Amino acid sequence: MQSIVEKFYTRPHSESRCGAWYSEDMLSRYTYHGGVWVDLEHPTEDEIRAITKEFGVSERLEVELFSPSPSPVVAGDGGAAFLILHFPTHGTEDGEIRDQEVDFIIGSSFIITVRYEVVEPIHRLQKLLQTEQLITPKDSMTTDVLLEILFAHLYTSVRNHTTHISEHLAHIEHEMFSGHEHATVRLISSVSRELLHIEAALANQEEPLNRFLKGLSARGFFGVSFNERAERMLAEHMQVARLITTYRAVATELRETNSSLLEAKQNEIMKTLTVITFSVMPLELIALIFGMHAPGTPLEQDPHAFLIILALMIGTGGIMMAFFARRHWLS
Repeated sequence: MQSIVEKFYTRPHSESRCGAWYSEDMLSRYTYHGGVWVDLEHPTEDEIRAITKEFGVSERLEVELFSPSPSPVVAGDGGAAFLILHFPTHGTEDGEIRDQEVDFIIGSSFIITVRYEVVEPIHRLQKLLQTEQLITPKDSMTTDVLLEILFAHLYTSVRNHTTHISEHLAHIEHEMFSGHEHATVRLISSVSRELLHIEAALANQEEPLNRFLKGLSARGFFGVSFNERAERMLAEHMQVARLITTYRAVATELRETNSSLLEAKQNEIMKTLTVITFSVMPLELIALIFGMHAPGTPLEQDPHAFLIILALMIGTGGIMMAFFARRHWLS
């Protein structure tokens, strides 16, 4: 028995009229004990028709594979179950999250996956299968086992992304308590947006994934033992969803703490400005009184008037500083 990932290009490069771009479409086939996994990336309609004809998939399901779908889909016919899910992943910009669609068609002895871009966890799984690094005996690799491994890789990727976000949260917390509250406002907002997008994507998966796995169990493709395997796949999804919820709560708490620190810092600034204002006002009043040059102004003719007024201002300032210090307004 062989375990082989056969990768081949199904058609030559295609170019636009201006020759500015080209596309390559790849089909992968992995043969395991009693079945086969076929993965199509950027498939053409002819490629989809050829694969669905090979495995006896109905035209109703075939049509769903011709283009991406904006939302999850669950369907089936007599010989296969169909599922469309969207998995969150990094975008091209820092902090951006986008969804990657993966279409699944599952039969008793085959798995067909269709995707419209490179999906890193699927690519990584193919490499593991190709180099025979999966820690699973070859004779135990069946369709239901491979399906569980496939979902485990997809959700592990989401979990790893979430772990990366948690490390970012730890960095934000350190910056926040290091006196950079203003800088962390945007960082917290960016992380919260990421977590919200991932949480929404996983919430959209929950009901379709439940229906899909229940449908597989009802069809009896894999026997009674599949019920336990389906529960593990659902548990994998729920574990990642709970992890996201936890980090969203952490991000919310950090936002509130950051707002409190900013408010406290602004209060300190206002208190400092108030103390300075009250300190300067008496000195300005003294300078204004002795600067009027009206008849009868004290010390008008005194040759030491400047020093006397300066000493009076310094003394008044010192008394006010002592009063503020006693009131702990300077601390």
